[in-house]
Amino acid sequence: KRFREPVGIRRPWRIWFFDTSKQAIGALFIHFANVFLSTLTKEDPCSLYLMNFLLDATLGMLVIWLAVKLVSKLVEYKQWTLLMFGEYGDPPQAAAWLGQCGIYLLIMVLEKGVISLVLLVPGWSKLQEVLLSYIANPQVELVLVMLIVPFIVNSIMFWVVDSLMMRKYKTMKSLDDSCDSSVKSADSLLWANNEESRV
Repeated sequence: KRFREPVGIRRPWRIWFFDTSKQAIGALFIHFANVFLSTLTKEDPCSLYLMNFLLDATLGMLVIWLAVKLVSKLVEYKQWTLLMFGEYGDPPQAAAWLGQCGIYLLIMVLEKGVISLVLLVPGWSKLQEVLLSYIANPQVELVLVMLIVPFIVNSIMFWVVDSLMMRKYKTMKSLDDSCDSSVKSADSLLWANNEESRV
């Protein structure tokens, strides 16, 4: 994804690592939370894990989007610069990454809590029964649930969330570039006026 970013606003490797590592830590939390929740059922744990995962990728994405927007507004209002997603200072500071990572983990906890409450609604057990009932081989079911589906869905989620988390950084970079261009234009105009005055 980094190589598809426009050259003028392409993130340095260190910034890219800070951005994506937050998602990786959040994804690990969601994975282990889903594994734990899947052990609480008397039915097929694979189907419950898959159902949790698909809800995380749909309804959960909406919760993440709303939470990131809300946190970004709050951080901007309070002017906590280093807690703005994608902004780590100049030079980039690990403390800023740590603070943003903590906020993102809290958002993941909120998202998982919402999904867990949704699963308490009656009717999900019937969907759980039919979700993987057409797969007779348990090994194929395990590979599908733990490898194939997570790889595809996580790739999409990482792309979407990364775009959301780096948006402020891109905007700030664009504003900086615009300011630089304005300063250069003003300098050029001043120089031209001085030349005319001399003539």
